Amino acid sequence: MISSSHLVDWLLEGLELDASLFHVGRYCGGWHASTQGMGRASFHLVVQGHCWLHVDGHAEPVRLECGDAVFLLRDLGYRLSGDEDVADACAQPRRAMQALDLQADDGVGLVCGFFHFQTGLSSLIVEGLADWILLRANDPAGSAARALFGLILEECRRAPQPSQTVLERLTHLLFLYVLRQQVHMGQPLGGLVALARQPAFAGLLERLIEEPGQAWTLESMAVCAGLSRSAFFKRFNELAGQSPGQVLLALRMRQACQLLKAGNTVEQVGGRVGYQSVAAFTRAFAKAVGVQPGAYRKQHEGREG
Repeated sequence: MISSSHLVDWLLEGLELDASLFHVGRYCGGWHASTQGMGRASFHLVVQGHCWLHVDGHAEPVRLECGDAVFLLRDLGYRLSGDEDVADACAQPRRAMQALDLQADDGVGLVCGFFHFQTGLSSLIVEGLADWILLRANDPAGSAARALFGLILEECRRAPQPSQTVLERLTHLLFLYVLRQQVHMGQPLGGLVALARQPAFAGLLERLIEEPGQAWTLESMAVCAGLSRSAFFKRFNELAGQSPGQVLLALRMRQACQLLKAGNTVEQVGGRVGYQSVAAFTRAFAKAVGVQPGAYRKQHEGREG
């Protein structure tokens, strides 16, 4: 059996997300910016100068310096601004970004974008994370994250302009390192990460990951965790924020996607992940993933290997 720490790493490393840039540039003078209302997770990396982060419900503004980053995992009420006072920040206009100038001695340079988390297992992991996560350039525990941020800064210096693809991939990696740092510093995270931190539930979660096609019942899961059926169901929901059935479904669909990408037939995959008929598997997969399993397999033909 693997340790709960390694199980948490497995969950975080398996987090499926895409990072997409929408702004790389510089603000100066009076300004404010926000992605509030877009219904998306976002990130802001400070690559030059400083600015202030104002989050609704938090009385104190947060000063962000070069090398700091904020990852907003919910559609929060917030704004970035050059003004420390929240009223002044709200009164400032939204301005178009200027070209990035890392040598400038005024204003702030930002790399901003969105995260898109895949449905299923990745969504369950993200739901247990904090609403927003702050990376500090001077955090002594963040050496790996600082190294990645250094690569981002180097890419921002690239003439005539940085590569959007490279910045997206570096930000993706930066976020994963920040999550790992949060976990190993003992931050109070919920969801599947909280489940994996509990020895009894970590053992069950490992079994579910290794054998998602087994005919799992609530009773057999409770036995594996060493709890009564009612105590197991209550505690599982408290820790994961989801029912055992929802987590099992997410793990089954995760493996189904991997098997389909590897070229297995729909019938083979359905049987491997615990479905007695192709029709039942097809219904479950289409509802969870949003596309028929045959179409999903076809979309990924030739991409693996």
